[in-house]
Amino acid sequence: MHHKLILSQHFFIGVVRFLFVAVLALFGLSAAYVLSIVTHRRIRAFCSPLRSVPGPKQAHWLKGNFVDAPEPDATRLQEEWVKTYGNVLKYYSFLGTPMLLLVDPVASSYVLQNSDTFPKPDFFNFVFGDFTSRGLFFVEGKQHRKQRKVKSPAFGPSQVRKFTSLFMEKSIELREIWADLVSQSSRKDGRLRLDVYNWLNKVALDIIGAAGFNCTFDSLHSGDATQNPVYAAFRSILTDHIRTPIFAIQLLFPIFRCIPTARSRALDRAFEVIGPIGSRIIEERKAAVMAERSSSESSVVEKQDVQGHDLLSLLVKSNVAADIPESMRMSDLEIMSQVPTFLLAHETMSAAVTWTLFALSCHQVVQATLRAELRTCPTDSPTTEKLNSLSYLEGVVRESLRLYAPVAFTQRIASHDEVIPLQKPFTDKNGVLQNTVRVAKGDFIVIPIRLLNQSTEIWGEDANEFRPERWEDLPETVQGNPSVYGHLLTFTAGPHSCIGYRFSVAEIKALLFTLVRAFEFELALPADDIVRKSGLVGGPVIASNPSAGSQLPLLIRPTKMD
Repeated sequence: MHHKLILSQHFFIGVVRFLFVAVLALFGLSAAYVLSIVTHRRIRAFCSPLRSVPGPKQAHWLKGNFVDAPEPDATRLQEEWVKTYGNVLKYYSFLGTPMLLLVDPVASSYVLQNSDTFPKPDFFNFVFGDFTSRGLFFVEGKQHRKQRKVKSPAFGPSQVRKFTSLFMEKSIELREIWADLVSQSSRKDGRLRLDVYNWLNKVALDIIGAAGFNCTFDSLHSGDATQNPVYAAFRSILTDHIRTPIFAIQLLFPIFRCIPTARSRALDRAFEVIGPIGSRIIEERKAAVMAERSSSESSVVEKQDVQGHDLLSLLVKSNVAADIPESMRMSDLEIMSQVPTFLLAHETMSAAVTWTLFALSCHQVVQATLRAELRTCPTDSPTTEKLNSLSYLEGVVRESLRLYAPVAFTQRIASHDEVIPLQKPFTDKNGVLQNTVRVAKGDFIVIPIRLLNQSTEIWGEDANEFRPERWEDLPETVQGNPSVYGHLLTFTAGPHSCIGYRFSVAEIKALLFTLVRAFEFELALPADDIVRKSGLVGGPVIASNPSAGSQLPLLIRPTKMD
């Protein structure tokens, strides 16, 4: 018995020793892996043609040039760099990774138009999860071309016209809720303070639910939009655990992405929620399409015949169109992955309208001028054509999308060595004037949407001012901007430009038409206390109380009728 006990003790000690050695070996291998990656990046940076591009010196070995502010919040810092180093410059991101910043319309257009040469970095797949990254916003190459071709009919002008009545209906619903709240205000001046960002998130969610996949979220009448299970799952993809150290480690060192984390579990839970609901919706839409096909005179559906009441139905129908080759059809999983893409569009739209109301609250004369134009319309539910005929509304929308683009920048990575043309030459570190900029395979390129939208060289000396009148007489310099809408980079450009920009613009116009006609808007806080939050979509936060989250408190009251 004593002999067996000694053997057991020896076995236990042996196991502990083995585990100790294994852990040490694992740490050693991990350290060697990290060191090799860091060394490789240092060597690449030293050998890269970007080494001759001017820019600020690296301030920190880990944070690069962003010691005091996160990189997504650094638009003002980048503006200072542009003033110092010019429109073509290099700065340093995490672990001293060189980033080429191009505030040049010709260079930006070249990068965006050549999406096979300059795809999105693959870390987007990790950030948003495998499920979400199968959507149109993230896929590249053949997969992107396939999805774009199938989805295009759903976002054409004729389909957007049909959705306008839904946009107006939901806008009026929000107007009536606000009117009821204002009527209960205890303030003597008749004003009501409310968080317009929260309400616009709700109405945008209701709109994308109905227009996207014929679902009734009813966020406007529920206590909290985040209680909707689909939306809550989507939000977890964007926000849960994204700023933790382990997330940063996994982002920078892909080998560690196999380690289960709170974020990976959140992504799994999100898929468990969205997956079954998405599958059910798709099966219902496919059954409806098949039933419609069997009852029609012709059993053949072509892309030009695609009609429907929601985007997902249109997508399913387009996917089975006879003139779509079998090799270009999307799988059910690819179709289902569009659901988070639709919800991401809802985020950008609500941010766009919020910032427009902020701008109008800061510029009361502009607000009054817009309201006067909107009141010339004799109906509460104008058509798309009528909304588009309101020139000052068009100018306000474009000016807001120019100054307050919801997405501040986009990134690309060079798939091979390339020479990028420039509109304006730059002087490199050696004092040589360069008409092009060379990049090597693996170099990162940043297209700063907000900087290009606010460039004084492009838009004039008043580029940082909110002035809708500028759209009556634009400078010639805007003609070269890469764009799909109004010479703006807000919806990007090229093969990866926003396919739903018409949808977004129509929705923004519908909400502004309804709300500005009905209410006067004023700031509830000093304008300087409202700042842009960091993240994929830049919503407003209160600088003096950032922990309260995204919000925009405004004072509203019913307009005085003439």
